[in-house]
Amino acid sequence: MKILCGVKRVEDPDQKIKVNPDGSWIALDGINYKPNPYDEIAVEEALRLKEAHGSGEVVVVSIGGEESVTEMRHAMAMGADRGILVKVSERVDSDAAARLLAKVVEREKPDLVILGRQAVDSDQGQTGQLLAEYLGWGQATFAAKFESLESEEEKAKKPGLQVQDGKVRVIREIDGGLEVLDVELPAVVTTELRLNHPRYASLPGIMKAKKKPVEELTPADLGVDVTPKVKIRKLSSPPERKAGIKVPDVATLVEKLRNEAKVI
Repeated sequence: MKILCGVKRVEDPDQKIKVNPDGSWIALDGINYKPNPYDEIAVEEALRLKEAHGSGEVVVVSIGGEESVTEMRHAMAMGADRGILVKVSERVDSDAAARLLAKVVEREKPDLVILGRQAVDSDQGQTGQLLAEYLGWGQATFAAKFESLESEEEKAKKPGLQVQDGKVRVIREIDGGLEVLDVELPAVVTTELRLNHPRYASLPGIMKAKKKPVEELTPADLGVDVTPKVKIRKLSSPPERKAGIKVPDVATLVEKLRNEAKVI
């Protein structure tokens, strides 16, 4: 079984982010980067599927500059077999990313594509759906749950996605509870945070990752025009929150919530 995963290099969401004075983008001085957390979950799920089937290949794809190889090596240290870097000098929107991935998929012909549900830098959550549309494949978004009667320890080692008889079964969270989808392969699946817990890269895995191949492509190689269809005009920081106050008793708290905050 061949599985293709996307891995995006994003600004570390756990650090303090500041917006440039002109609102053009965030200030990048001193910023740390990491693999998109949703993409790590996608890679972990691909590795579990490969292990469950006893064979296969996991290919990771990144769209970005040369520095994106760092995040790809992280995925390969987890266990991915090889990487493909589509080199671009500017940020691309979700549509361009989907069209580039579609061309890579046409070249690689995987059985399954697993992407994170969204990237934590732009939070648009559109690439997986657009990719499925461009490929004409079935899709199941927000895969979030694995139901099993096994122990938590046994369950933690197994994939949440179930692949059998040419179909992938996805349990996804919806407003009314859970929805179970059986999708014909090949298909596109996007992952939620609750699907699994990504493994740590071992020292042997890190050493092996340095020797794993990374193919480099350009949008021109793939015949894709990456001119953005969506442009960010301006960013602004959220308004600062006012400092809280201490109240002497519950009666005062209720009075302020009723008369000042007007929330009760």
